[in-house]
Parts: sequence; C-alpha cells; structure tokens
Amino acid sequence: MYSDKVMDHFSNPRNVGVIEDPDGYGEAESTSCGDTIEVYIRVEDERLAEIKYRTFGCAAAIASSSFASELLTGAPLQKVPAITDAEIADQLGLPEFKYHCSVMVMQALHAAVQYYQAKSQTPAAADATT
Repeated sequence: MYSDKVMDHFSNPRNVGVIEDPDGYGEAESTSCGDTIEVYIRVEDERLAEIKYRTFGCAAAIASSSFASELLTGAPLQKVPAITDAEIADQLGLPEFKYHCSVMVMQALHAAVQYYQAKSQTPAAADATT
C-alpha cells in the first residue's frame, strides 16, 4: 500500500523532536482522522536552519513530516510557500486517500514561518515599510 520512500521515512523518521525556544512554531490537526503535527523551526540568515516536529498520527503523517523537514532544512524562507502539499505527497508516493497528511505538515510549517515573521517584525521595521 505504501511506497518504499514512505516506509523508509516512517521506519526511520528524520528530525523528530522539539526545538527549545524556537524561532517559529506551528501546529495542524486533521478533523477527519485526529492526527496532529507540531513543527518547530530555527531561522538563520532567513533560511530554515533547523526543522523539528512531533507527529501524533499514522505512517503517512509521520513520513510526510520527516520528508518535508528533510526537504526544507536549509531552504530560504521565501521558498517555503512554493513547496506544495501535492509536491510532498507526489514525491513520497502517498496514496490519494492519505494526501491530507501532506496538507497538515505544510499547514504547520507555513504557520511556523508566519509565527517567526510576526515575532521578528519589530516596530522600527514596521515603521520603515509604511
């Protein structure tokens, strides 16, 4: 049922854990299956220097989290919106009925980046853009 890539990331998940005092944090939950993904990021020079996650869910959710964290570690922040949940699902070879797992991880990652951007926006920087 699952591709070799899904089984590899499920059996040997990369980047699992929590970043203490993260630069960004995001969470997503599936109302249809109850899975939850938490994503923690550390940003250096506007790049995702480190991504950690905790996934409470099925093999596809764990594999999607692992794969996305591996794919995007080191990526510039502006690249994150360009990576779609469909790309994660397609590269992993997820069955269509498990695509929601890739949606969750990207929702959580986008939320973490938005958290970082809101947190790092200083009043002086906001004044400079207006």
